[in-house]
Amino acid sequence: MPDVIILGAGLAGLSCACELTSQGVSCQVLESSDGVGGRARTDVVDGFLLDRGFQVLLTAYPEAQRLLDYQALQLSSFLPGALVRLDGRFCPIADPWRQPSAALGTLVSPVGTLRDKLNITRLRRDVTKPPLEKLFQSKETSTMDFLVGYGFSPAIIERFFRPFFSGIFLDRELDTSSHMFEFVFRMFSLGHAALPASGMGSIARQLVKQLPLGAVQLQQRATKVGSHVVTLASGEERKAPVIVVAADYASANNLLPDMPRLGSRGATCLYFAAEKAPIKEPTLVLNGDGKGLINNLCVPSAVAPSYAPSGMHLVSATVVGQPRHIPDLQAAVRQQLAEWFGDEVRSWRHLRSYWIPDALPEQTPASGGIGPRENRLQPGLYSCGDYRDTSSINGAMASGRRTAEAIVGALGASAA
Repeated sequence: MPDVIILGAGLAGLSCACELTSQGVSCQVLESSDGVGGRARTDVVDGFLLDRGFQVLLTAYPEAQRLLDYQALQLSSFLPGALVRLDGRFCPIADPWRQPSAALGTLVSPVGTLRDKLNITRLRRDVTKPPLEKLFQSKETSTMDFLVGYGFSPAIIERFFRPFFSGIFLDRELDTSSHMFEFVFRMFSLGHAALPASGMGSIARQLVKQLPLGAVQLQQRATKVGSHVVTLASGEERKAPVIVVAADYASANNLLPDMPRLGSRGATCLYFAAEKAPIKEPTLVLNGDGKGLINNLCVPSAVAPSYAPSGMHLVSATVVGQPRHIPDLQAAVRQQLAEWFGDEVRSWRHLRSYWIPDALPEQTPASGGIGPRENRLQPGLYSCGDYRDTSSINGAMASGRRTAEAIVGALGASAA
C-alpha cells in the first residue's frame, strides 16, 4: 500500500508526486484518461503537433525553473511583443529591452499613445522590482480597473491589453484579479514565452520520468473519495493513509461536493495546415479591432519548426468564450482569416478543433482572487490544482508542491 494516492496526472498531481518521491514518500498516481498532462497534452495529427488549446510555457515561472530541465525540452521562444491587427494592417508592439531593433516601430505604432508606452515602462519596473510575494499584497481589483487606474488609454486597452490578456485569462471583460495580471506581466517581462520541441505535453512526460516505474496508472477513474480510500469505476477500492484529489476543477467538484464552487473560462482552438505561413515571425497576432471571433493567432511552426512536417506550417486560432451556439464555427473563423490574409486561406486544411469549456478556473476578486489556498480538506484528504493557487502552469505546480510539503509534515508528525 502506498503512503499517498494521487487522483489526476495533470501538472499539479505530477508535481505533488515528484516532491513526495524526492522526500522518500511512496505514492501512486491514478489518471482517468489515456495519458498524462491533463489540460497540457499534445496530439500528433498527420505529423503536426497539436496542443490541446493554445498554450505557452513562461520560462520565468519559478516552479517550472525548479522542476523542469529546459535544455531537455528544447524550448523555442516567441518574439517578445505582438503583431496587432488594426484598421486592415498588422502593427508591431515589442519589448524594447529585449528587442531593441523594434523600439522605433513600437514607438510610432498606432496601438497606443506615447504616454501609454511610457506607462508600460513604468509598469514593467513596478512589477519586476519587488519580491514576488509583494505583488499579492497590493490592493486587489479587476485587471480592467487596474489598467484604467494606471493611466492607460482606452486605445491601448482595447487594441493590446484586452486581446493579449483575454488570450491568457480567457476573459474578454478582464474581470480577472489584478494580482494575476501583475504576476503574468512580471513573468513575461523576466522571461520568454516558449514552446517545447515535442509540444506542451512533453512537460508532463518529463515529470513522469522523475517518478518510479509504474507510479502512474492510466484509465483508472475514481467515482468516490474518502479520507483513506478511493473507489474506482470498476468497483475496486484503493487504500492509503493520504488521498490527494489533483483532478481538474470540474472533476474535483464531482468528487468533493462540499468544495466551494468557482466559475470557469472556456475557449476553442482551431488548427489549420498551410503550405505557406501567413506570418513568418515567431510572434503572436492579436485582434486589435475587436471584430470577429478570433482573439489571437499564431504559427507554432514559426516558433518551433517541429510542430509541422517539413515544407508545411501549422496555424493556431483561438476563440475565447462559449462559441458553441455558432452553427459553423470553422467556416466563420476561416472567413475572418481570409479577411486578414487573403484567398490563400481557402486552401488551408482544417486539422482539428479543441473546445475546452473548463480551460481555466475563474479568478476574480469576487471569487476570492488568487494566491495559495489551504490544501488540506480534512485529516488524510487533500486537494491541489491551479484553482488553489494561480490559474497557470506555475500555479498548478506550486499547489502540487505545497500539498506534498503539507503531507510530509503531517506524516512526520504522526510517525513521531
